[in-house]
Amino acid sequence: MGMSETLKAISEPVRREILELLKDGRRTAGEISSSFNLTAATVSYHLSNLKKANLITETKEKNFIFYELNSSVFEDVLVWIYKLGGNKNGKEK
Repeated sequence: MGMSETLKAISEPVRREILELLKDGRRTAGEISSSFNLTAATVSYHLSNLKKANLITETKEKNFIFYELNSSVFEDVLVWIYKLGGNKNGKEK
């Protein structure tokens, strides 16, 4: 996924809240769902969008699926934002 898809995925407040939950470590879909007043299907939809944007990864262990942040995508976004702020010489445009 490209930068547009990543930014679109994090434009949704619920998805940003899910990312906030995951910054403290991996969680199951049930743990994530319990933090919201939303149906499990709605939370699943948001998790799917975050996965498509490569912002989270999933790991299956026995009967559980764990979700966690994919920090490399956030690093790419930060590098892109940093480059917008100036040139390589550190001088503002």
